[in-house]
Formats: sequence, C-alpha cells, structure tokens
Amino acid sequence: MPDPQLYQTFARYNQWMNQKSYEVCAGIDDAERRRDRGAFFKSIHGTLNHLLFGDRIWMGRFTGRKYPIAPMGVDLYDDFRELRAARAAMDQELIDWTAGLTEAWLAGTLTWTSGVDGATRARPCWLLVSHLFNHQTHHRGQLTTLLCQLGYDVGATDLPWMPGV
Repeated sequence: MPDPQLYQTFARYNQWMNQKSYEVCAGIDDAERRRDRGAFFKSIHGTLNHLLFGDRIWMGRFTGRKYPIAPMGVDLYDDFRELRAARAAMDQELIDWTAGLTEAWLAGTLTWTSGVDGATRARPCWLLVSHLFNHQTHHRGQLTTLLCQLGYDVGATDLPWMPGV
C-alpha cells in the first residue's frame, strides 16, 4: 500500500511545477497562449484549464466538495490571472488534503459515476490518487512541449530536482 508521504511529495511537486509553468506562461502574449497548436486541448491556455478541471473533478470525488466546473474541453477561466489564482488555490488545497491522508483511507474503495461515459466504477483510493497526480504530469508534459516549441524553457522538471527533496 502506498504511503501517504508519497502523495504529499507529489502534491509539493505539482505545486512547484505549476508555479514554474505559470511563471513562463505569464510572459507569453495572451493571443499566443490561446493559439490552437494542435494539442489535445488545443492551446496552452486550454491545457492549463484542463489541468485545473481534472484536479477539481477528482478532488470533488475525494472530498465531496462542489467545485465550479464546465464540460470537458470548455475553459473554466477565460482570464489568465483568474486561472492562475485558481491554480494556486488548488495546489495549496492538494497539499493540505494530502497532509491528512491515511493508509486506511488509501486502502479503501471509491465509487463514482463518470461524466465522460456515464459508467459507475469502483476503484481503490490509492489508484485514483495516483491517477490524479499522473494526469497532471501527463498534461504538464504536453504543456512543456508546447512551451519548448515556442522557445520557452521551464527548467528542470524531474522530481529529484525539486527543492527540498
């Protein structure tokens, strides 16, 4: 069974990478952030929105909290500053939430109904928390590719390079 400390580390990594990514994105013209670049969520802005969307969906399932969401693929925030503030708030919420994780909760099962296909599923909590962080890493990889294609570098992205590890 995964140790809660693993997810606490992933939450700190998530925050570190999002801070770095948003810092780079803040230096890009809004029209360039929104330009369709052929990515799964089209643009840098769309990808940033999807990352927040995914976190809100899973955290809502884990905690029962109701978050403002939109259909998948529809931006949660049109304004970059508002999106950045919402991202920072979610990152802190993930850190706070993982601080309270227990092995007993992680060993439990979560049942939910998917908004994508309407199917009801039950999976181990540890698997779903792992998915939440894996999903972030997957789409941040797409984001860093888009940024690199524009000539921007977010710097080190590997977990062992995170300060404090």
